[in-house]
Amino acid sequence: MNARQHLWAWFSGPPLHILTILVIAIVAQRLGSRAMTKTMNRLASTDLIPGPGNIAARQKERARTIGTVLTSTLNAGILVISLGMMLGEFGFNLGPLIASAGVIGVALGLGAQTIVRDVLSGLFMLVEDQYGVGDQVVILDVNGVIEKVGLRITTIRDSTGTLWYLRNGEILKVGNQSQSG
Repeated sequence: MNARQHLWAWFSGPPLHILTILVIAIVAQRLGSRAMTKTMNRLASTDLIPGPGNIAARQKERARTIGTVLTSTLNAGILVISLGMMLGEFGFNLGPLIASAGVIGVALGLGAQTIVRDVLSGLFMLVEDQYGVGDQVVILDVNGVIEKVGLRITTIRDSTGTLWYLRNGEILKVGNQSQSG
């Protein structure tokens, strides 16, 4: 066997598989992000609720926020799956890793209750449209304009220019001065 055949024999094993996994992961991430962006843009431009123009602007912001959340979730899923597949190519036995992930997941779930509470509260705030980017609100003791709404944190800039980061799980009462009743 010559050197070229040895090199091809080595490359056609795990290195080629890992390269294939990386290419597929990158393509899946790009296609998924593009599909998510197109879907959310279509949702944002569709007039689901006929009425004043400010509702359409709020709908656009909500669609953009939900699109960002879904894209991040897609990217995290692709990353975890591709890393697992690459570790498998290196010869790691993934069975014990997956089993221990269940135990670690329970431990993290118990230890990260506030994060779970923040994320669930953020989801409900988005779905219920309690406030959106650009709204003038009073949340807790902060009076200002919403700059960013995330699943875990809401950012508000008050009249003095201070940027406040509020955990969604701690927000019990919201006064929205931008929404008309």
